[in-house]
Amino acid sequence: MASADGDAALTAGSDVMLLMDERRRILFVGGKGGVGKTSLASAIALARSRRGARVLVVSTDPAHNLGHLWERDVEDEPVRLAENSSGGCVDGMEIDPERTIARHLAAVEQTMIRMLPERQHAQAREHLERARVAPGSHESAVLERIAEAAELIDGDYDLVIFDTAPSGHTLRLLALPGQLAGWTDTLLRNRDRSERFSAAMRGLTGRVEQGSSSEAELRRTLRLRRARFENLQRAITDAETCGFVVVFTAEALPVAETLEVVESLNGMHVDVAALIANRRSPNDAGDLLRARRDVEDRHLRAVHAALPEIPVIEVPLVAGELTGVEALGVLAELLQQEIVRPRTPQS
Repeated sequence: MASADGDAALTAGSDVMLLMDERRRILFVGGKGGVGKTSLASAIALARSRRGARVLVVSTDPAHNLGHLWERDVEDEPVRLAENSSGGCVDGMEIDPERTIARHLAAVEQTMIRMLPERQHAQAREHLERARVAPGSHESAVLERIAEAAELIDGDYDLVIFDTAPSGHTLRLLALPGQLAGWTDTLLRNRDRSERFSAAMRGLTGRVEQGSSSEAELRRTLRLRRARFENLQRAITDAETCGFVVVFTAEALPVAETLEVVESLNGMHVDVAALIANRRSPNDAGDLLRARRDVEDRHLRAVHAALPEIPVIEVPLVAGELTGVEALGVLAELLQQEIVRPRTPQS
């Protein structure tokens, strides 16, 4: 809803920036390293939980900060971080790709051992060990856990928020579901051709089929994997239920990276729900901060000019150390009250 002066103004009742919109079931919070992504992802989660939502915050960043921020032990399975009288809650999870890789390879090893003759078992295990450290294994494992977490909105959670790694890593991850679904589809087609060839050879030679149950299990696994990545791809590109929030500070390098990230997300058909300008300097706290505020205003005018269709939330610099539930509660209040009116900095 636009104000009379043309600014993209929103009021508290308008579910600011769709961050509080119950139709949003998945949010990705990303941006340049060090701009406050984890804090804001957690604050959004708290704000939604106070409206009764069950929220899961998932850290995909290898350098996890979620547990430190909440002052809780957070691991690869959801743990309770906060709950309130509205019935809402916040759970947290830090993805451990090594655990996912180990689990996946263990399952593959069991299948391969059943399918292969004993003389090839040692070679198969060597191959799997190389796969453990192969390029792309880490990203594939993270994506697997992202897909699993996204599926939890069908019953366990109302909203899943992904606190992502710095921008470049996240953009590569978001491009992977379609790529991996296509790769898995190719594997299935190859298995089809191989199976037809084997059937023809058995017809010619009269040999009895071996390992049919293992082959069927492998095909089921590949189909499930393909379906999971296809579902994730559909979810990521569904603008009604999924959005990306780009966090930045109003400085030259973060702003430049933000513009690049938005362009990349548009190219992948991922909806950018909002931009958050974090740690805005006050303009009434002395000459130094006032001068810094003027510089920030100039950068924000450039953001508004380049991306006029995307609302910008301005989050003020908060005094003290931003750790623990109480501090995150303060930030959540800012998101619900102070930050309800995105605005273009005055010239």
